[in-house]
Amino acid sequence: MAYSMLNRGGIDELILIDLDKEKTKGEEMDLSHGLPYAPQKMIIKAGDYDECKDAEVVVITAGVAQKPGQTRLELAQVNTKIMKQITKSIMASGFNGIIIVASNPVDLMAYVVWKVSGLPKNKVIGSGTVLDTARLRYLMADYLQISSKNIHAYIMGEHGDSSFVPWDHAYVGCKKVKDIIKDGNHPMEDLKKIHEGVVNAAYEIINKKKATYYGIGMALNRLVRAVLDNENSILTVSTYLENQYGQNDVYIGVPAIINENGVRELIELNLNEYEQEKLENSCNLIKQMREGEIQKIIEE
Repeated sequence: MAYSMLNRGGIDELILIDLDKEKTKGEEMDLSHGLPYAPQKMIIKAGDYDECKDAEVVVITAGVAQKPGQTRLELAQVNTKIMKQITKSIMASGFNGIIIVASNPVDLMAYVVWKVSGLPKNKVIGSGTVLDTARLRYLMADYLQISSKNIHAYIMGEHGDSSFVPWDHAYVGCKKVKDIIKDGNHPMEDLKKIHEGVVNAAYEIINKKKATYYGIGMALNRLVRAVLDNENSILTVSTYLENQYGQNDVYIGVPAIINENGVRELIELNLNEYEQEKLENSCNLIKQMREGEIQKIIEE
């Protein structure tokens, strides 16, 4: 993400914070050496939490990776403790900007950061399904041989296996994707395969190169830009539901308008029965994971 910000520009100062101070210093040096070829002047430096005080945006990417044999719940418990510690350190600085959470499981981690920070719900945003949506648009563009810039489709729900595509609200340009598929004599089953490709993408990348870097870096860059440039752009972030879609007290990936205040408002789609069930399933999975030990960690 830091490298993509260096390439794009649009920020004055980028502070890197990590437990491994030596590594952070090395990252500062490596990134700074690219500044002569960057689009603008920028300060890049290794720092600490006290420098969060006057930051406009803080992005949390920390957390441990899932180990072989470790359950998702066990991973969530470890990362909840990390999120709590980081959030307390951020808030102790006097920070009052926007926090973007990318750590996994991101829907649950965004909720943890919101609870611990005490910030208004609009100021804590999970990266949600921003990356999943990019993967969907890439695969659809490749399948249809149409620019991904003209694919208007979204992944909703959990950033994980229970996500879904509201196909009735997916468009190519101004034409419904379902009509494009029908008119082109493509099998409707191909839409299901495209979604499966999105769900399996991270597993394939991790299997081949141990982790994902560039897609999520670009996705976070996009989200930060929407905040800093006050864009009022629609992105599928993980945000707090309060009676929307019949759900409450949960962070989940849905389309929302993002600007300098974080989440300006949610775009509530008219989901069909199947899609509504899929969203409820995603929300229930996140809530179930939150029960018990994780809730204790948040509250203690």
